[in-house]
Amino acid sequence: MRQSRRNSPKLLSCVFAVMVFGVLTSCNQPPSDLVQGYVEGEYVYVASPYGGALATLSVRRGMQVTAGDPLFALEQISEKATRDEAARKLSEARANLEDRRKGKRPSEIASLRAQLQQAQAALQLSLREVARQEGLMTVPGAAVELEVDRARSTRDQNQQRVSQLEADLNTALLGSRTDQVTAAEAEVRAKEAALAKAEWDLAQKRQVAPKAGFVFDTLYREGEWVPAGRPVVVLLPPDHIKVRVFVSQAKLGAIKLGDQVQVMVDGVQGSTSGTVSYISPKAEYTPPVLYSQGSRDKLVFMVEVLFDQAAGVNLHPGQPVDVRFHGVQ
Repeated sequence: MRQSRRNSPKLLSCVFAVMVFGVLTSCNQPPSDLVQGYVEGEYVYVASPYGGALATLSVRRGMQVTAGDPLFALEQISEKATRDEAARKLSEARANLEDRRKGKRPSEIASLRAQLQQAQAALQLSLREVARQEGLMTVPGAAVELEVDRARSTRDQNQQRVSQLEADLNTALLGSRTDQVTAAEAEVRAKEAALAKAEWDLAQKRQVAPKAGFVFDTLYREGEWVPAGRPVVVLLPPDHIKVRVFVSQAKLGAIKLGDQVQVMVDGVQGSTSGTVSYISPKAEYTPPVLYSQGSRDKLVFMVEVLFDQAAGVNLHPGQPVDVRFHGVQ
């Protein structure tokens, strides 16, 4: 009896220690409706399709930019020369087209008109001569048949000369033939396309922000050579920030696309609302960087959650989060 009383304090101490351990263990376990995940960002790599030395870098890491803000510029000597050459060739083609449409020069047209007037005056004289010679034929011995024929021949020649000069004048006023004008118009369109291509090439040496975002990194310094297609600035738009979580197959059936979720971040009061945007159709094993304290399932499915821009600004890639799916227990 004395021995049992002597051992009772030890027994009570053990029971109390077991109870305390149970309480502490239950406090450390996360709620069953929370799933651990992390923030992921889809970066926008801004590059030029052409190579060149980096002449100007207008941003630095950590800046916020809006759509259309200048990011960087490469040297443009070759592209400017090509653009100027294309512009000069276009001016030449347009001048040739206008020349084809105008016809002969004003001085040449004036010369043709003067020649036409001379021929018309000669025709009038020959007409009067023919009339005079034909009138003399009625007077015996006054005219011979040869003189009448000579007068008529001169009249016919003058009429043909007038017709020829009228046709030459009309041709001079018309300009070049239709086929020549069409060819000149096609040449102008080809030069316009070449100029547009040269201007596009020149514009590609200067890159602006395609959308608003955070300058995550700059990969070159001013003066360095940038190969064609290599990114210079890395942007992270707020609408490209998402959360990735890995949900066990037992809970996957309660999650649907478009479901509203709550995302909790360590050290931040309250939660951020998001929307389920993607559910992976393939199963995978739990990544080693995630430690599930409330579930022993090894087979999980990746689920992605998107936010509006205002909420995405406050999240950072790699940040661990807890996600609560409505309806998931």
